Amino acid sequence: MSAYGTLGTLFYDADKPRAGEAEVAWYAARLPREAGPVLEAMAGSGRLLVPLLEAGFEVHGVDSSEAMLAHCEQRIAICGRATQLYRQNVTALNLPTRYAAAFIAAGSFQLLADPIAALDALLRIRAHLIDPGLLLLDLFVPAEAEHPPGAPIVEVRTVAAGEGVHIGLRSETSCDVDLRRIDVRTRYERRDQTTITAREDETWALTWYTEDEAVRLLGDAGYRDIRIEPAAWPREDGRHFAVSAKA
Repeated sequence: MSAYGTLGTLFYDADKPRAGEAEVAWYAARLPREAGPVLEAMAGSGRLLVPLLEAGFEVHGVDSSEAMLAHCEQRIAICGRATQLYRQNVTALNLPTRYAAAFIAAGSFQLLADPIAALDALLRIRAHLIDPGLLLLDLFVPAEAEHPPGAPIVEVRTVAAGEGVHIGLRSETSCDVDLRRIDVRTRYERRDQTTITAREDETWALTWYTEDEAVRLLGDAGYRDIRIEPAAWPREDGRHFAVSAKA
């Protein structure tokens, strides 16, 4: 899994700036408030972390992307809050704090396309949870899994990222249903007015799990009381669901 760079982060922030009220409410209804800090793994630039801080939760964040964490710090400062952020890969998580709960939002767990990496991440998160710590995963089966395209899908988009600044994206997505893998190659371009001032290439992969497979995976990692729940952030790009479990 590659980490987001500077232009990828700018595009992501402009495209998905803040979690909606329904998604924030979903987590607020499940995360413990009085049992100590909770951890958002693969927290990105704070799309969900910042609204939860504003809602009164003590949330720490961890991500592998330096650019994402820098933007997260800026967002936290703007809203007048403070918290702990860590730059680490979730597959080798080693933090100084133990948590009452942890969560990975918006399908980000599926960016761990290697099954060994996915299991390692679950084990490392579990090691950071105080019994009976809660884990929440928001997952989805992409539409391509049920209706695989016959050729790579090309997408071209542009977002505004400030006065006179636009970030363009060109991506090529291929899907291998047998391998349970979607591969995406992306080029970002920054335009200041009409001049291209920066380019950035990025590759990443995504896997998926059915509900039964997700339950088995968490069981293999030692979790218990595993339940399928309604999706935290339902969308129309596949079948969305969530999983809750105890450490």
